[in-house]
Amino acid sequence: MTYQDTHAAGRRTGHSAPYGGRSAASVPPGRPRRGSGGRHALTAVFWLGLVAAVLPWWLDTPAGSLAGPADLLTAGGRITGLIAGYLLLAQVLMMSRLGVLERTLGGERISRLHRDLGATLLVTVLVHMSLLVVGYARQESNSVFDEVGVLLTDYEDMVTAFAAAGVLVTVGLTAVRAVRRRMPYELWRVLHLASYATLLLGYAHQFSNGAQLYEPGPVRTGWIAGYVLVVAALVWGRLVAPLVFNLRHRLRVADVVAESPDSISVYLTGQRLNQIDLLGGQYFRWRFLNPGCWWQSHPFSVSAAGNGRWLRITVKVVGGHTAELRDLTPGTGVWAQGPSGTFTAAHRTRERALLIAGGSGIAPLRAMLEELPPGAALIYRARTPADVLLHQELDWLAQARQASVWYVVGRRDDPGPRQVMNPDGLRRLLPDLTRRDVYLCGPAGLVDEAVTALRAAGVPRRQIHLTAFEL
Repeated sequence: MTYQDTHAAGRRTGHSAPYGGRSAASVPPGRPRRGSGGRHALTAVFWLGLVAAVLPWWLDTPAGSLAGPADLLTAGGRITGLIAGYLLLAQVLMMSRLGVLERTLGGERISRLHRDLGATLLVTVLVHMSLLVVGYARQESNSVFDEVGVLLTDYEDMVTAFAAAGVLVTVGLTAVRAVRRRMPYELWRVLHLASYATLLLGYAHQFSNGAQLYEPGPVRTGWIAGYVLVVAALVWGRLVAPLVFNLRHRLRVADVVAESPDSISVYLTGQRLNQIDLLGGQYFRWRFLNPGCWWQSHPFSVSAAGNGRWLRITVKVVGGHTAELRDLTPGTGVWAQGPSGTFTAAHRTRERALLIAGGSGIAPLRAMLEELPPGAALIYRARTPADVLLHQELDWLAQARQASVWYVVGRRDDPGPRQVMNPDGLRRLLPDLTRRDVYLCGPAGLVDEAVTALRAAGVPRRQIHLTAFEL
């Protein structure tokens, strides 16, 4: 099928609950931009913290004291140890789900930083261990294997330190994409959460053996304060803040609506919904408190902007958990964490935007369309007419928000998709393409294809926004 402008490429097999009777005049104006100042401030704090972590070694090391290879090896081991300790704190802080981090950095950026810092942390820990073992072995004229035995038997808290390294290696191996794809999600999740143990297991040896940390003083106090603050952030983000949110809003399922043969919308009600600072495009981590779902928490974007009366998620049924959502009954309790993410109209860099969605990736973009300034454009890719979700609402929003909507239906090699999803096709649809923000949400293949076409069309990378949730 070729692409069509603002009219249906096919009707859904299900139905949509009424949007609420809002007229075009009642649609709120576009969200004001928030800018990137918070993100830049957090970046500066991270690098300043890294400098502060290594500075004590620099100040404690007299010029000319590194006389031989053994001294250089142990010095490198101590530097990488300080860096590894700092990166571990940063990693746990990113996993804390602290609201200010989630709203400032967003899920996609946190996931990417967590992955990159995790790999860096693993390498740094292994280098730290290797340099110190070899350096101490040379100083004491031992073999490497003998020196490992000495460290484990004669040095305090080294057994737990080696155990922490083992946990990190295990987590690192399970993070390899080829390994991760072959593991059940819940098993991977449990193993990944074991990385918290490294904070506990690696803590003691830093203060009992660390050259800069074992003596009382401001450096030791500063590191202890860092541990306390990170643990406090973890407790607040993972336990206290969600408890306060859920006691305050008491979310529950109101209705489950079939949007297509394999997609549903779940409507939720609760208390004081008008007090949730929700932006279209953001997501919650949802835990539905029925027998089949209560033990799992999954991130889903809202598919409608906040209206003070109800929340909604629109989900494609692709596995056991999402299949269970079809059978949710009204009144089922819901435990939610959020809202999170910077994939929103408030974080745009330009006044106009292009939204590109694939399949159920329309959910956050449909919500965002309510809050973008007039003149936005939406390209909605779907394999078949039945895969076009929330069609009536998109048509209504196109009229209300003075937006252009193209439904591009068919396989990748069909005429419509081939005409649109390439640099020339995108420029023909939108001559001002390079002056727009572009928001992408959908299957990985579609996102990769679209990013390639956009970059070839001259869209700067900073204007391309992706959404990705941690598993």
